Amino acid sequence: MSSDQPSGSNSYLDQVVQQQQALEQNLKARRQKAPMSLAAPMGRAAAGHAGPAEPESPSGNAVDVRSTGFWRWKTVIVPPNAHVVHTRRGHAEPLHLGLGVSFPYDPATDAFLVVPGAMQTILINAKSSCRERQGVLVQGYVQWIVQDFATAYRKLDFSDLQEPMRLVNLQLKEQAEAAIKDKVATMSIDDVLADKQPIIEELTTRLRSVAEGAGGSDKGLGLRIVTVQIKEAVVSSSRLWESLQKPFRAERARVARLAEIEADESIASRELEATRARDTAQVQVDRELATTRAAAEVEAFDRTEAERIRRARAAQESARALAGEQHTTTLAALELQQARHAKEAHLATLQAESDAALERLKTEAALLLDLARAQHQFKQQELEVAATALRQRLENELSPAALHARTLEALPGIVEKLPRPDELRAVSIGGATEGLGSTVAQVMALLATLREQGRPAVAVDR
Repeated sequence: MSSDQPSGSNSYLDQVVQQQQALEQNLKARRQKAPMSLAAPMGRAAAGHAGPAEPESPSGNAVDVRSTGFWRWKTVIVPPNAHVVHTRRGHAEPLHLGLGVSFPYDPATDAFLVVPGAMQTILINAKSSCRERQGVLVQGYVQWIVQDFATAYRKLDFSDLQEPMRLVNLQLKEQAEAAIKDKVATMSIDDVLADKQPIIEELTTRLRSVAEGAGGSDKGLGLRIVTVQIKEAVVSSSRLWESLQKPFRAERARVARLAEIEADESIASRELEATRARDTAQVQVDRELATTRAAAEVEAFDRTEAERIRRARAAQESARALAGEQHTTTLAALELQQARHAKEAHLATLQAESDAALERLKTEAALLLDLARAQHQFKQQELEVAATALRQRLENELSPAALHARTLEALPGIVEKLPRPDELRAVSIGGATEGLGSTVAQVMALLATLREQGRPAVAVDR
Protein backbone atom coordinates (compact mmCIF):
# COMPACT_ATOMS: atom_id res chain seq x y z
CA MET A 1 0.00 0.00 0.00
CA SER A 2 1.47 3.31 -1.02
CA SER A 3 0.82 6.42 1.03
CA ASP A 4 2.81 9.59 1.52
CA GLN A 5 3.97 10.05 5.08
CA PRO A 6 4.69 13.71 5.89
CA SER A 7 7.04 14.77 8.58
CA GLY A 8 4.15 15.61 10.94
CA SER A 9 2.28 12.68 12.48
CA ASN A 10 -1.47 12.18 12.12
CA SER A 11 -2.69 12.53 15.69
CA TYR A 12 -6.19 11.43 14.82
CA LEU A 13 -4.88 8.23 13.26
CA ASP A 14 -2.70 7.57 16.29
CA GLN A 15 -5.66 7.94 18.59
CA VAL A 16 -7.73 5.56 16.47
CA VAL A 17 -5.00 2.92 16.54
CA GLN A 18 -4.57 3.25 20.29
CA GLN A 19 -8.29 2.88 20.87
CA GLN A 20 -8.32 -0.23 18.61
CA GLN A 21 -5.49 -1.81 20.58
CA ALA A 22 -7.18 -1.07 23.89
CA LEU A 23 -10.39 -2.66 22.57
CA GLU A 24 -8.54 -5.80 21.50
CA GLN A 25 -7.03 -6.14 24.95
CA ASN A 26 -10.43 -5.75 26.59
CA LEU A 27 -12.07 -8.36 24.32
CA LYS A 28 -9.57 -11.02 25.19
CA ALA A 29 -10.83 -13.46 27.81
CA ARG A 30 -8.74 -13.39 30.94
CA ARG A 31 -8.48 -16.94 32.27
CA GLN A 32 -6.02 -18.53 34.63
CA LYS A 33 -4.19 -21.54 33.27
CA ALA A 34 -5.02 -24.91 34.85
CA PRO A 35 -2.12 -26.61 36.66
CA MET A 36 -2.34 -29.83 34.68
CA SER A 37 -3.83 -31.15 31.46
CA LEU A 38 -6.70 -33.48 30.91
CA ALA A 39 -4.33 -36.40 30.27
CA ALA A 40 -2.58 -36.10 33.61
CA PRO A 41 -5.44 -37.23 35.83
CA MET A 42 -6.28 -39.93 33.32
CA GLY A 43 -2.72 -41.26 33.49
CA ARG A 44 -2.75 -41.31 37.25
CA ALA A 45 -6.07 -43.13 37.25
CA ALA A 46 -4.71 -45.73 34.76
CA ALA A 47 -1.68 -46.32 36.97
CA GLY A 48 -3.98 -47.57 39.69
CA HIS A 49 -4.01 -44.60 42.01
CA ALA A 50 -7.45 -44.74 43.41
CA GLY A 51 -8.85 -41.78 45.14
CA PRO A 52 -12.00 -39.86 45.78
CA ALA A 53 -14.04 -38.54 42.91
CA GLU A 54 -12.97 -34.87 42.77
CA PRO A 55 -13.95 -32.37 40.05
CA GLU A 56 -11.08 -31.75 37.64
CA SER A 57 -10.64 -29.14 34.93
CA PRO A 58 -8.80 -29.62 31.63
CA SER A 59 -5.74 -27.42 31.35
CA GLY A 60 -5.92 -24.32 29.21
CA ASN A 61 -9.33 -24.93 27.72
CA ALA A 62 -11.20 -21.75 26.87
CA VAL A 63 -14.40 -23.41 28.06
CA ASP A 64 -14.76 -24.27 31.72
CA VAL A 65 -15.19 -28.07 31.35
CA ARG A 66 -15.19 -30.23 34.47
CA SER A 67 -14.42 -33.95 34.76
CA THR A 68 -15.66 -36.16 37.59
CA GLY A 69 -15.19 -39.86 38.42
CA PHE A 70 -12.05 -41.99 38.28
CA TRP A 71 -10.14 -44.09 35.86
CA ARG A 72 -12.42 -45.26 33.02
CA TRP A 73 -15.66 -44.13 34.61
CA LYS A 74 -15.48 -40.39 34.23
CA THR A 75 -18.14 -37.84 33.40
CA VAL A 76 -17.44 -34.63 31.47
CA ILE A 77 -19.70 -31.70 32.48
CA VAL A 78 -20.05 -29.08 29.73
CA PRO A 79 -21.40 -25.54 30.37
CA PRO A 80 -24.71 -24.76 28.73
CA ASN A 81 -23.21 -22.17 26.32
CA ALA A 82 -20.58 -24.43 24.77
CA HIS A 83 -20.75 -26.77 21.75
CA VAL A 84 -19.40 -30.27 22.32
CA VAL A 85 -18.71 -33.32 20.11
CA HIS A 86 -17.97 -36.72 21.72
CA THR A 87 -16.52 -39.54 19.63
CA ARG A 88 -15.49 -43.12 20.46
CA ARG A 89 -13.17 -45.52 18.81
CA GLY A 90 -15.02 -47.86 16.51
CA HIS A 91 -17.95 -45.45 15.93
CA ALA A 92 -18.17 -43.48 12.68
CA GLU A 93 -20.56 -40.89 14.08
CA PRO A 94 -20.19 -38.91 17.28
CA LEU A 95 -21.86 -40.34 20.36
CA HIS A 96 -22.84 -36.87 21.62
CA LEU A 97 -23.11 -33.65 19.61
CA GLY A 98 -24.83 -30.46 20.71
CA LEU A 99 -24.88 -27.39 22.94
CA GLY A 100 -24.18 -27.90 26.60
CA VAL A 101 -24.34 -31.74 26.47
CA SER A 102 -22.62 -33.55 29.36
CA PHE A 103 -21.56 -37.18 28.80
CA PRO A 104 -19.68 -40.20 30.32
CA TYR A 105 -16.09 -40.36 29.27
CA ASP A 106 -13.65 -43.25 28.93
CA PRO A 107 -10.14 -41.96 28.49
CA ALA A 108 -9.02 -45.17 26.83
CA THR A 109 -11.45 -45.06 23.91
CA ASP A 110 -13.13 -41.62 23.82
CA ALA A 111 -12.25 -38.16 22.61
CA PHE A 112 -14.21 -34.89 22.76
CA LEU A 113 -14.03 -31.30 21.55
CA VAL A 114 -15.58 -28.32 23.33
CA VAL A 115 -16.01 -24.94 21.55
CA PRO A 116 -17.53 -21.73 22.98
CA GLY A 117 -21.03 -21.05 21.70
CA ALA A 118 -20.98 -17.33 22.48
CA MET A 119 -20.85 -14.72 19.74
CA GLN A 120 -17.35 -13.84 18.59
CA THR A 121 -16.12 -10.35 17.62
CA ILE A 122 -13.34 -9.77 15.12
CA LEU A 123 -11.67 -6.34 15.04
CA ILE A 124 -10.50 -5.28 11.61
CA ASN A 125 -7.76 -2.75 10.77
CA ALA A 126 -7.48 -2.72 6.99
CA LYS A 127 -4.76 -0.48 5.58
CA SER A 128 -5.99 0.13 2.04
CA SER A 129 -5.30 2.32 -0.96
CA CYS A 130 -8.17 4.14 -2.61
CA ARG A 131 -8.58 4.92 -6.27
CA GLU A 132 -6.37 8.01 -5.94
CA ARG A 133 -3.55 5.83 -4.54
CA GLN A 134 -3.87 7.38 -1.10
CA GLY A 135 -3.51 5.38 2.08
CA VAL A 136 -6.69 4.86 4.09
CA LEU A 137 -7.09 3.00 7.35
CA VAL A 138 -10.50 1.34 7.58
CA GLN A 139 -11.59 0.07 10.98
CA GLY A 140 -14.53 -2.19 11.53
CA TYR A 141 -15.69 -5.30 13.28
CA VAL A 142 -17.45 -8.56 12.40
CA GLN A 143 -19.56 -10.57 14.82
CA TRP A 144 -20.32 -14.21 14.13
CA ILE A 145 -21.53 -17.36 15.90
CA VAL A 146 -21.42 -21.10 15.29
CA GLN A 147 -24.71 -22.01 13.67
CA ASP A 148 -24.08 -25.64 12.59
CA PHE A 149 -21.46 -27.18 14.83
CA ALA A 150 -21.75 -30.54 13.03
CA THR A 151 -20.36 -28.81 9.94
CA ALA A 152 -18.06 -26.44 11.72
CA TYR A 153 -16.02 -28.96 13.70
CA ARG A 154 -15.30 -30.89 10.49
CA LYS A 155 -14.16 -27.83 8.44
CA LEU A 156 -12.59 -25.50 11.01
CA ASP A 157 -9.61 -25.90 13.26
CA PHE A 158 -10.57 -25.62 16.97
CA SER A 159 -7.48 -27.45 18.21
CA ASP A 160 -6.09 -24.54 20.25
CA LEU A 161 -7.13 -25.41 23.80
CA GLN A 162 -6.51 -21.93 25.18
CA GLU A 163 -8.21 -20.05 22.33
CA PRO A 164 -10.24 -22.45 20.20
CA MET A 165 -11.61 -19.56 18.08
CA ARG A 166 -8.22 -17.94 17.38
CA LEU A 167 -7.49 -19.60 14.07
CA VAL A 168 -11.06 -19.17 12.86
CA ASN A 169 -10.99 -15.49 13.79
CA LEU A 170 -7.67 -15.02 12.00
CA GLN A 171 -9.00 -16.66 8.85
CA LEU A 172 -12.19 -14.55 8.88
CA LYS A 173 -10.17 -11.43 9.66
CA GLU A 174 -7.88 -11.98 6.66
CA GLN A 175 -10.85 -12.55 4.39
CA ALA A 176 -12.56 -9.40 5.74
CA GLU A 177 -9.43 -7.25 5.26
CA ALA A 178 -9.03 -8.57 1.72
CA ALA A 179 -12.65 -7.74 0.91
CA ILE A 180 -12.27 -4.23 2.34
CA LYS A 181 -9.07 -3.60 0.39
CA ASP A 182 -10.66 -4.81 -2.85
CA LYS A 183 -13.68 -2.57 -2.34
CA VAL A 184 -11.73 0.51 -1.22
CA ALA A 185 -9.41 0.23 -4.22
CA THR A 186 -12.38 0.89 -6.50
CA MET A 187 -13.67 3.89 -4.55
CA SER A 188 -12.52 7.48 -4.37
CA ILE A 189 -11.30 8.87 -1.09
CA ASP A 190 -14.35 11.09 -0.80
CA ASP A 191 -16.66 8.10 -1.24
CA VAL A 192 -14.74 6.12 1.36
CA LEU A 193 -14.99 8.93 3.89
CA ALA A 194 -18.54 9.92 3.03
CA ASP A 195 -20.40 6.64 2.52
CA LYS A 196 -19.30 3.36 4.13
CA GLN A 197 -22.39 1.40 3.16
CA PRO A 198 -20.85 -0.05 -0.06
CA ILE A 199 -17.93 -1.41 1.97
CA ILE A 200 -20.30 -2.94 4.53
CA GLU A 201 -22.40 -4.58 1.80
CA GLU A 202 -19.35 -5.99 0.01
CA LEU A 203 -17.84 -7.31 3.23
CA THR A 204 -21.14 -8.86 4.36
CA THR A 205 -21.67 -10.57 1.01
CA ARG A 206 -18.20 -12.10 0.93
CA LEU A 207 -18.17 -13.28 4.53
CA ARG A 208 -21.61 -14.80 4.31
CA SER A 209 -20.76 -16.60 1.09
CA VAL A 210 -17.75 -18.13 2.86
CA ALA A 211 -19.21 -18.72 6.32
CA GLU A 212 -22.79 -19.61 5.48
CA GLY A 213 -22.45 -20.88 1.91
CA ALA A 214 -23.87 -19.40 -1.27
CA GLY A 215 -27.62 -19.75 -1.65
CA GLY A 216 -28.08 -21.75 1.57
CA SER A 217 -26.03 -24.74 0.32
CA ASP A 218 -24.03 -27.03 2.58
CA LYS A 219 -20.73 -25.68 1.27
CA GLY A 220 -20.44 -23.20 4.09
CA LEU A 221 -18.42 -23.43 7.27
CA GLY A 222 -21.37 -23.82 9.62
CA LEU A 223 -21.04 -20.22 10.80
CA ARG A 224 -23.48 -17.30 10.69
CA ILE A 225 -22.43 -13.68 10.26
CA VAL A 226 -24.40 -11.68 12.80
CA THR A 227 -23.33 -8.14 11.85
CA VAL A 228 -20.70 -6.25 9.91
CA GLN A 229 -19.92 -2.63 10.74
CA ILE A 230 -17.33 -0.06 9.63
CA LYS A 231 -16.32 2.23 12.50
CA GLU A 232 -13.74 4.56 11.02
CA ALA A 233 -12.09 5.46 7.76
CA VAL A 234 -9.02 7.56 8.40
CA VAL A 235 -6.63 9.04 5.86
CA SER A 236 -3.09 7.99 6.71
CA SER A 237 -1.49 11.19 5.47
CA SER A 238 -1.92 14.06 7.87
CA ARG A 239 -1.32 16.59 5.09
CA LEU A 240 -3.94 15.02 2.88
CA TRP A 241 -6.30 14.79 5.86
CA GLU A 242 -5.89 18.48 6.50
CA SER A 243 -6.34 19.24 2.79
CA LEU A 244 -9.57 17.25 2.77
CA GLN A 245 -10.79 19.14 5.77
CA LYS A 246 -9.95 22.55 4.36
CA PRO A 247 -12.85 22.78 1.87
CA PHE A 248 -15.33 21.82 4.55
CA ARG A 249 -13.76 24.18 7.06
CA ALA A 250 -13.63 26.91 4.43
CA GLU A 251 -17.26 26.20 3.54
CA ARG A 252 -18.21 26.24 7.20
CA ALA A 253 -16.24 29.45 7.67
CA ARG A 254 -17.98 30.90 4.60
CA VAL A 255 -21.37 29.83 5.90
CA ALA A 256 -20.53 31.19 9.32
CA ARG A 257 -19.30 34.45 7.82
CA LEU A 258 -22.39 34.69 5.62
CA ALA A 259 -24.51 33.95 8.65
CA GLU A 260 -22.70 36.73 10.53
CA ILE A 261 -23.18 39.09 7.58
CA GLU A 262 -26.83 38.07 7.32
CA ALA A 263 -27.22 38.54 11.04
CA ASP A 264 -25.51 41.94 10.82
CA GLU A 265 -27.74 42.89 7.88
CA SER A 266 -30.79 41.66 9.74
CA ILE A 267 -29.75 43.58 12.83
CA ALA A 268 -28.98 46.66 10.74
CA SER A 269 -32.32 46.31 8.95
CA ARG A 270 -34.11 45.88 12.24
CA GLU A 271 -32.24 48.85 13.65
CA LEU A 272 -33.18 50.92 10.59
CA GLU A 273 -36.78 49.81 10.92
CA ALA A 274 -36.71 50.58 14.61
CA THR A 275 -35.10 53.95 13.88
CA ARG A 276 -37.64 54.64 11.14
CA ALA A 277 -40.50 53.61 13.40
CA ARG A 278 -39.05 55.70 16.23
CA ASP A 279 -38.58 58.70 13.90
CA THR A 280 -42.08 58.21 12.48
CA ALA A 281 -43.51 58.00 15.96
CA GLN A 282 -41.49 61.06 16.93
CA VAL A 283 -42.77 62.95 13.87
CA GLN A 284 -46.31 61.85 14.69
CA VAL A 285 -45.86 62.94 18.27
CA ASP A 286 -44.33 66.24 17.12
CA ARG A 287 -47.25 66.71 14.72
CA GLU A 288 -49.74 65.98 17.46
CA LEU A 289 -47.86 68.27 19.81
CA ALA A 290 -47.77 70.99 17.14
CA THR A 291 -51.51 70.54 16.53
CA THR A 292 -52.19 70.61 20.26
CA ARG A 293 -49.87 73.59 20.67
CA ALA A 294 -51.55 75.42 17.73
CA ALA A 295 -54.99 74.65 19.16
CA ALA A 296 -53.80 75.89 22.54
CA GLU A 297 -52.33 79.00 20.92
CA VAL A 298 -55.58 79.60 18.99
CA GLU A 299 -57.55 79.11 22.16
CA ALA A 300 -55.18 81.40 24.02
CA PHE A 301 -55.38 83.95 21.18
CA ASP A 302 -59.18 83.75 21.19
CA ARG A 303 -59.19 84.07 24.92
CA THR A 304 -56.74 86.98 24.74
CA GLU A 305 -58.77 88.70 22.01
CA ALA A 306 -62.00 88.15 23.92
CA GLU A 307 -60.35 89.54 27.02
CA ARG A 308 -58.95 92.45 25.00
CA ILE A 309 -62.40 93.18 23.51
CA ARG A 310 -63.96 92.87 26.94
CA ARG A 311 -61.35 95.19 28.37
CA ALA A 312 -61.82 97.60 25.44
CA ARG A 313 -65.55 97.60 26.03
CA ALA A 314 -65.00 98.01 29.74
CA ALA A 315 -62.51 100.79 28.97
CA GLN A 316 -65.01 102.45 26.68
CA GLU A 317 -67.70 102.18 29.32
CA SER A 318 -65.24 103.40 31.89
CA ALA A 319 -64.25 106.24 29.56
CA ARG A 320 -67.90 107.13 29.08
CA ALA A 321 -68.50 106.99 32.81
CA LEU A 322 -65.29 108.88 33.40
CA ALA A 323 -66.25 111.46 30.80
CA GLY A 324 -69.62 111.86 32.50
CA GLU A 325 -67.91 112.10 35.81
CA GLN A 326 -65.34 114.50 34.39
CA HIS A 327 -68.18 116.59 32.92
CA THR A 328 -69.93 116.54 36.25
CA THR A 329 -66.63 117.26 37.94
CA THR A 330 -65.92 120.07 35.47
CA LEU A 331 -69.29 121.62 36.17
CA ALA A 332 -68.71 121.21 39.88
CA ALA A 333 -65.21 122.62 39.43
CA LEU A 334 -66.61 125.57 37.51
CA GLU A 335 -69.16 126.15 40.22
CA LEU A 336 -66.46 125.78 42.82
CA GLN A 337 -64.25 128.11 40.84
CA GLN A 338 -67.02 130.67 40.61
CA ALA A 339 -67.66 130.25 44.30
CA ARG A 340 -63.92 130.53 44.92
CA HIS A 341 -63.73 133.65 42.78
CA ALA A 342 -66.64 135.13 44.67
CA LYS A 343 -65.06 134.11 47.91
CA GLU A 344 -61.71 135.48 46.77
CA ALA A 345 -63.39 138.75 45.88
CA HIS A 346 -65.10 138.79 49.25
CA LEU A 347 -61.81 137.86 50.87
CA ALA A 348 -60.06 140.61 48.92
CA THR A 349 -62.65 143.05 50.19
CA LEU A 350 -62.25 141.71 53.68
CA GLN A 351 -58.46 141.81 53.25
CA ALA A 352 -58.61 145.42 52.18
CA GLU A 353 -60.85 146.24 55.06
CA SER A 354 -58.61 144.29 57.44
CA ASP A 355 -55.53 145.99 55.99
CA ALA A 356 -57.13 149.39 56.57
CA ALA A 357 -58.15 148.35 60.05
CA LEU A 358 -54.65 146.95 60.61
CA GLU A 359 -53.08 150.19 59.46
CA ARG A 360 -55.38 152.01 61.73
CA LEU A 361 -54.53 149.66 64.54
CA LYS A 362 -50.82 149.99 63.78
CA THR A 363 -51.14 153.76 63.89
CA GLU A 364 -53.05 153.60 67.10
CA ALA A 365 -50.56 151.10 68.49
CA ALA A 366 -47.64 153.31 67.50
CA LEU A 367 -49.28 156.22 69.14
CA LEU A 368 -50.00 154.18 72.22
CA LEU A 369 -46.43 152.83 72.15
CA ASP A 370 -45.03 156.33 71.89
CA LEU A 371 -47.28 157.35 74.66
CA ALA A 372 -46.20 154.37 76.72
CA ARG A 373 -42.58 155.11 76.00
CA ALA A 374 -43.02 158.75 76.98
CA GLN A 375 -44.79 157.70 80.11
CA HIS A 376 -42.06 155.14 80.80
CA GLN A 377 -39.33 157.70 80.24
CA PHE A 378 -41.16 160.08 82.41
CA LYS A 379 -41.58 157.49 85.09
CA GLN A 380 -37.93 156.45 84.68
CA GLN A 381 -36.82 160.07 85.00
CA GLU A 382 -38.95 160.38 88.02
CA LEU A 383 -37.45 157.20 89.40
CA GLU A 384 -33.94 158.42 88.62
CA VAL A 385 -34.64 161.71 90.28
CA ALA A 386 -36.09 159.87 93.25
CA ALA A 387 -33.14 157.47 93.29
CA THR A 388 -30.68 160.35 93.07
CA ALA A 389 -32.38 162.13 95.84
CA LEU A 390 -32.47 158.99 97.87
CA ARG A 391 -28.84 158.18 97.17
CA GLN A 392 -27.89 161.73 98.07
CA ARG A 393 -29.82 161.48 101.22
CA LEU A 394 -28.24 158.11 102.04
CA GLU A 395 -24.81 159.44 101.37
CA ASN A 396 -25.48 162.35 103.52
CA GLU A 397 -26.75 160.06 106.21
CA LEU A 398 -23.93 157.46 105.90
CA SER A 399 -21.51 157.27 108.88
CA PRO A 400 -17.74 157.05 108.47
CA ALA A 401 -17.71 153.47 109.67
CA ALA A 402 -20.34 152.35 107.13
CA LEU A 403 -18.53 154.24 104.42
CA HIS A 404 -15.32 152.47 105.35
CA ALA A 405 -17.01 149.02 105.29
CA ARG A 406 -18.67 149.65 101.92
CA THR A 407 -15.38 150.83 100.49
CA LEU A 408 -13.67 147.69 101.71
CA GLU A 409 -16.40 145.51 100.18
CA ALA A 410 -16.16 147.21 96.79
CA LEU A 411 -12.42 147.46 96.77
CA PRO A 412 -11.62 143.87 95.43
CA GLY A 413 -13.97 144.34 92.52
CA ILE A 414 -12.49 147.72 91.73
CA VAL A 415 -9.01 146.35 91.87
CA GLU A 416 -9.88 143.46 89.51
CA LYS A 417 -11.29 145.93 86.95
CA LEU A 418 -8.35 148.33 87.15
CA PRO A 419 -5.57 147.92 84.54
CA ARG A 420 -2.10 147.06 85.66
CA PRO A 421 -0.28 150.36 86.27
CA ASP A 422 3.07 150.99 84.61
CA GLU A 423 4.38 152.47 87.82
CA LEU A 424 3.09 152.74 91.32
CA ARG A 425 3.47 155.79 93.38
CA ALA A 426 2.84 155.40 97.01
CA VAL A 427 2.06 158.27 99.26
CA SER A 428 2.32 157.52 102.89
CA ILE A 429 0.20 159.86 104.94
CA GLY A 430 0.52 158.40 108.34
CA GLY A 431 1.18 155.27 110.24
CA ALA A 432 -0.59 151.97 109.78
CA THR A 433 -2.74 152.63 112.75
CA GLU A 434 -4.22 155.89 111.51
CA GLY A 435 -7.58 154.54 110.50
CA LEU A 436 -10.06 155.49 107.81
CA GLY A 437 -8.48 158.83 107.00
CA SER A 438 -5.22 157.36 105.84
CA THR A 439 -7.03 154.78 103.72
CA VAL A 440 -9.15 157.38 101.98
CA ALA A 441 -6.06 159.41 101.33
CA GLN A 442 -4.35 156.51 99.69
CA VAL A 443 -7.33 155.81 97.45
CA MET A 444 -7.57 159.41 96.42
CA ALA A 445 -3.86 159.45 95.59
CA LEU A 446 -4.30 156.34 93.44
CA LEU A 447 -7.22 157.94 91.61
CA ALA A 448 -5.20 161.08 91.00
CA THR A 449 -2.38 159.04 89.54
CA LEU A 450 -4.76 157.26 87.17
CA ARG A 451 -6.29 160.52 86.12
CA GLU A 452 -2.91 161.93 85.30
CA GLN A 453 -2.17 158.94 83.06
CA GLY A 454 -5.39 159.60 81.14
CA ARG A 455 -7.33 156.56 82.32
CA PRO A 456 -10.91 156.94 83.52
CA ALA A 457 -11.35 156.89 87.16
CA VAL A 458 -13.66 154.42 88.80
CA ALA A 459 -16.56 156.12 90.55
CA VAL A 460 -16.78 155.25 94.15
CA ASP A 461 -20.05 155.68 95.93
CA ARG A 462 -19.64 157.76 98.95
